[in-house]
Amino acid sequence: MAVVAETLGTREQVKFRERVFYSTMAFAILITVFVGFSRTFYLRPYFFPERLIPLLILHGTIFSSWIALFVTQTMLVATRNTRIHMKLGVAGLVIAPLMLLVGTYTALVRAKGPSPLPDVNPLAFLTIPLGDMLIFGILFGAAYYYRKKLDTHKRLMLLASIGLLPAGVARWPINFIATGGPLVFYGLADLFIVPCLIFDIITRGKPHRATVIGGALIVASHPLRLIIGGTHAWIAFATWLTHWF
Repeated sequence: MAVVAETLGTREQVKFRERVFYSTMAFAILITVFVGFSRTFYLRPYFFPERLIPLLILHGTIFSSWIALFVTQTMLVATRNTRIHMKLGVAGLVIAPLMLLVGTYTALVRAKGPSPLPDVNPLAFLTIPLGDMLIFGILFGAAYYYRKKLDTHKRLMLLASIGLLPAGVARWPINFIATGGPLVFYGLADLFIVPCLIFDIITRGKPHRATVIGGALIVASHPLRLIIGGTHAWIAFATWLTHWF
């Protein structure tokens, strides 16, 4: 009986640590996104007189819905409301595809205008938002595929949300151009992967495979996008692609 009680106690401690970890990460992501987009979206009327075009409002609303859903789902698990969590998961199957469609369309439309970064070809910059959509789609798809393997599922869902953070971090009130450009805000966003690895080591003794593979995919994609964006082949492809929008 003592062994059983000790085992149950250990399991409860592990679950408690998981609830604290995932809740903390969810709110850290929420704060990061809000700080990044507060001036240009959430609190825009206080900083800019001109209104956003409908496409950007739609884009911001859908992506904000994902963050809100992610935080809500995390808190439902933390409070042991797993039945509601599973039912609400259907919303993710609606929001995620909308994010991919609207996010891709917005990126292609905006690529025909000025680049967000000075002295950077907007067609070359296109690899950044399209890369975000590709990585998010892969991680979300993998999370859905492994939805019955909870350890894998929740790690992939967390990483899918982390993969969206560079856009928010890039809008922090920091002069990233002077401090090193995209690799700097990519690096800051990638720091969110470090607690995931530490949590795995503390609770499992080693990193979970989903954390390693998903984290590596996110990190490796960042310099790869910059390299691809600077090639003549990409510029030619992007020119053809944006011609249809």
